[in-house]
Amino acid sequence: MSDPTTARPERGHADHADHADGGPGRAALRGDCARCFGLCCVALPFAASADFALDKPAGTPCPNLRDDHRCGIHARLRQRGFTGCTVYDCFGAGQKVSQVTFGGRDWRTGSREDARRMFEVFPVVRHLHELLWYLTEALALPAARPVHADLRRALARTEELTRGTPGELAALDVGAHRQEVNVLLLRASELARAGVRGRKKDRRGADLMGARLRGADLRGATLRGAYLIAADLTGADLRGADLIGADLRDADLTDADLTDAFFLTQPQIDAARGSAGTRLPASVGRPAHWTARV
Repeated sequence: MSDPTTARPERGHADHADHADGGPGRAALRGDCARCFGLCCVALPFAASADFALDKPAGTPCPNLRDDHRCGIHARLRQRGFTGCTVYDCFGAGQKVSQVTFGGRDWRTGSREDARRMFEVFPVVRHLHELLWYLTEALALPAARPVHADLRRALARTEELTRGTPGELAALDVGAHRQEVNVLLLRASELARAGVRGRKKDRRGADLMGARLRGADLRGATLRGAYLIAADLTGADLRGADLIGADLRDADLTDADLTDAFFLTQPQIDAARGSAGTRLPASVGRPAHWTARV
């Protein structure tokens, strides 16, 4: 997962370091491996599966992690059975924990206690940074203006939490904070989708694994937490759909239209299949591994 030399996917617009509403901005909410100590390759566990070629417990370095914190097989991750690494993004939590929370102290050279605590707080900050991404997205929805003031307060509070001490972060009930933020995100979604014409489908949490949804009209639908693993969404219309937490692993988005779909993250898109004809919102980039189809 960790390699500072890896080019980022193409973006539909220029990123800005600071958000107009006082948050960190999308540029700071993308992993910068050059400023991280390979935390995702050490702190997180993974199990041998279709996504990972071997078992690795939490707190143990991946055998592919080099001493300089780069991945030794980064250019061949898919071929070597580490597809899960190619679709992971820490939302900038890695560099925040490495450079801010621990002031640039490397887990390799610091104390054992520092290393243990660093691995403990990294997932917490990752959750918080993901919430920052969603809040930033919600503030970009003009129709959500009635809750913009509340969203700005939640954004500022979440950013404040990310800057806590290691002890404060370790003790944080991130689940409770996520629930509070989700109330606002849900309201923003309702306001945004209300402006989409036609009947809007509610498929929250639906099991749509392998579903045949070719050409489906899903404009303004809520697909929050839906299981769309290996679903055929070829040519589907997903404009203005809420995709927060939807599992798009191996979903076929060939020629699908996701223009103005919101709460969509880069990891979700990276886990799906698509084409040159797939229309994406400006907040995510076209994955390099998508094969152009004509």
